[in-house]
Amino acid sequence: MRLDTLLAGHEICIDRPKGSCHPGFPNLVYPLDYGYLKSTAGGDGNEIDVWRGSIENCGLVAVICTVDTTKNDSEVKLIVGCSESEIKTIDRFHNKGNMSGIIIRRPLK
Repeated sequence: MRLDTLLAGHEICIDRPKGSCHPGFPNLVYPLDYGYLKSTAGGDGNEIDVWRGSIENCGLVAVICTVDTTKNDSEVKLIVGCSESEIKTIDRFHNKGNMSGIIIRRPLK
């Protein structure tokens, strides 16, 4: 899958560790590690966003397609190494306030 190639070729940088607050919205706390793939380009003009869970060496498990009416943007974010419980946490995070998202799980091999 092309997303596997993208992940393998770019370092994940976690700039918002689990429990940290969003720099522009201090009441928004990240429930999992959140960051980006270095040297990539996402839908908002910044790097491709990544949620990283607790399962080591698991790889891509899903993507979430998001819409944020505060920023007036839409993005695809990668979900890496997440358990089913962590995926549900990401879903709840993106489906409140002015955000919404749809998770697309990777088919089982």
